Amino acid sequence: MTSQVSRTTEQADGTVVGEQRRPGGVKAVRRLDRVIIRFAGDSGDGMQLTGDRFTSETASFGNDLSTLPNFPAEIRAPAGTLPGVSSFQLHFADHDILTPGDAPNVLVAMNPAALKANIGDLPRGAEIIVNTDEFTKRAMQKVGYDTSPLEDGSLDGYSLHPVPLTTLTVEALKEFDLTRKEAERSKNMFALGLLSWMYHRPTEGTERFLKQKFARKPEVMNANLAAFRAGWNFGETTEDFAVSYEIAPATTAFPVGTYRNISGNLALAYGLVTASRQADLPLFLGSYPITPASDILHELSKHKNFGVRTFQAEDEIAGIGAALGAAFGGSLAVTTTSGPGVALKAETVGLAVSLELPLLVVDIQRGGPSTGLPTKTEQADLLQAMYGRNGEAPVPVIAPRTPADCFDAALEAARIALTYRTPVMLLSDGYLANGSEPWRIPDLEELPDLQVQFAQGPNHTLEDGTEVFWPYKRDPQTLARPWAIPGTPGLEHRIGGIEKQDGSGNISYDPANHDFMVRTRQAKIDGIAVPDVEVDDPDGARTLVLGWGSTYGPITAAVRRLRRAGESIAQAHLRHLNPFPRNLGAVLGGYDKVVIPEMNLGQLATLIRAKYLVDAHSYNQVNGMPFKAEQLAEALKEAIHD
Repeated sequence: MTSQVSRTTEQADGTVVGEQRRPGGVKAVRRLDRVIIRFAGDSGDGMQLTGDRFTSETASFGNDLSTLPNFPAEIRAPAGTLPGVSSFQLHFADHDILTPGDAPNVLVAMNPAALKANIGDLPRGAEIIVNTDEFTKRAMQKVGYDTSPLEDGSLDGYSLHPVPLTTLTVEALKEFDLTRKEAERSKNMFALGLLSWMYHRPTEGTERFLKQKFARKPEVMNANLAAFRAGWNFGETTEDFAVSYEIAPATTAFPVGTYRNISGNLALAYGLVTASRQADLPLFLGSYPITPASDILHELSKHKNFGVRTFQAEDEIAGIGAALGAAFGGSLAVTTTSGPGVALKAETVGLAVSLELPLLVVDIQRGGPSTGLPTKTEQADLLQAMYGRNGEAPVPVIAPRTPADCFDAALEAARIALTYRTPVMLLSDGYLANGSEPWRIPDLEELPDLQVQFAQGPNHTLEDGTEVFWPYKRDPQTLARPWAIPGTPGLEHRIGGIEKQDGSGNISYDPANHDFMVRTRQAKIDGIAVPDVEVDDPDGARTLVLGWGSTYGPITAAVRRLRRAGESIAQAHLRHLNPFPRNLGAVLGGYDKVVIPEMNLGQLATLIRAKYLVDAHSYNQVNGMPFKAEQLAEALKEAIHD
């Protein structure tokens, strides 16, 4: 048996590196505690599929992970142009992580545009794998390269691996009856095979996936399998890659349980189905396709066996109208959309407030205004969710904080809607919707009981002794009105948008009654039972960073960095934005400074200042991308010492 040499070092960024090198020319294996990889190419190069498959194998291996898919806004931008670059970033580690990472350690660039669009994010010393076949004079000129960056010394500060991916793929597939263009389409699988070798990823899942996906096209299936295996073999045999890497499973990062990789939109869909089963109600989705919410419609349409009905409407207004009708009929009703769709649905949300029926309005936020940035993320719909309706029309607002948390947020939104008979706004965003992380599949006994009691008979006695049904006679604890299924004998009642008389539900123009009903609807929302906000403050800090929604990961990562550096800072994160947790005012009053990072121009900060008279400091970003942990850490450090 040959001996081996081992050594362990720590890099400047804190990454632990261990290396095993065996004599006799065998390649070294370097151990890392984490790595960030970005796949980038044309939108037609299959980068999202490549990243998704690498992620699935990484999840099955047991690493903690976080992903950031980044799509071009155009369905098919001109090939080789900067607007057409599609990328997929994956951060995986042997310990608990919270973000897709600030800067990639490895960039796989399929063409000059991919290199040009992403090189600015790479730290010096990062590895770059480029498809040299695409670096033609015309392709480079298209993105502004006068000379080849592979030859002019501009990449000397990086570890460059020039690989003719296209040529190698075509050569590997020469035995198949494919045109060159058809063979070139498999180059993403060659790249995936190479990266799978570099990072010791399992391969069985990807091979199984390809066999299932192309089962009806055996020639395509075999070509993709051959390209994938050729990429793996290339890594094993080429002289250019002298080192491969190992990142051990994150055995201590997760509680005991069964895990799977899940995206935010998929978690939301599963949460909605689970809520309907826990409530013993059919699930109805009335929706109009819109980026980045469409995947929820796609997923729910697959689950008719769970009593799910999906209706793809002709427009946003029809979608929510159908959903509200389903709520009246006794379904757990949902409509999904993004910011522009919320604007169109506003009148019907107001109608749902007046009718006091349970309805989930799911807003997957994106960059605005108007069409804005359809494929980029933002948190700028908070004030629209709070106030974007005519009249006094309050609705509860909740926001998940991670992709996996979208499952629990869906259950919580359903609990509030069903218990208090109200529409609920659920604010996710593009970062959560498309990003993914490990999710522990819950045990059935952990799920909440959401069952509701429909009205069964008269609930009020008139002065003459007649027993009648009053649709607006309220539960004294929740102020919720009874929910009567249409067609139930004796429970006929009127609905509509005109103001109702308290109790009877008859049309009323009485000023005093309107004042009472407005205040009662507000009191119902104000009285919703929500958990207290939890504060993470181990050192008695004087500065609190307060966040909501998808800023949780970057904020928490930044707070960890600061504490490792000896700084004292507290952290709190809001799920419930209307009503706020009961203890929030006391929490805010306990700190000298409150900093609120948001991917908008300060919408939560505006609400906090108005309600609690706290001089909250905003830290804002609206560039369509999530915060970077290092960026936030610097801003928070300045706030601590200001």
